Amino acid sequence: MRWWDIEPVLELEKDLFPEDAWSRGMFWSDLAHARGPEATRRYFVAEDESADGSRRIIGYGGLAAAGDVADVQTIAVAREHWGTGLGAVLLTELLRAATAFECAEVMLECRVDNVRAQKLYERFGFEPIGFRRGYYQPGNVDALVMRLRDPAASVPEAPSAPSAPSAPSAPSVQGTESNG
Repeated sequence: MRWWDIEPVLELEKDLFPEDAWSRGMFWSDLAHARGPEATRRYFVAEDESADGSRRIIGYGGLAAAGDVADVQTIAVAREHWGTGLGAVLLTELLRAATAFECAEVMLECRVDNVRAQKLYERFGFEPIGFRRGYYQPGNVDALVMRLRDPAASVPEAPSAPSAPSAPSAPSVQGTESNG
């Protein structure tokens, strides 16, 4: 993710998480910690190219690292790309980032009513370890806390971009370090 991706990411964020969307400042703050030798964050965007050559952000994900523990800060896929495998591609990139940060485990919070996301995380080996009551505001929705031990063991050998039926080419995934 690059600074110029923030506005399109915010549009997707507000569409997918209308009650508890991240603010512009939250993304700016995290991106500020995603560069240089002291970086503690890593963000990715997935873009799709339309027939006219224009590109559109269809997913994103972010990870924070502190010591040997990483936290999936956010992960989202545009509704029309649900079920294409794009969430798995983004999660794979986040787990690769956790491995690069030398993290021994990865934590995340997931809305208790987001069964689709929970199933994705379970496929990667995340296990539920508890709840955070009223975590998502203002809706007062509980969060399921999940943990993955040894993220390196859960990452496939090579990323495979999903195919999007309506797109002429597969989405590209780009991270903060690969894009200035």
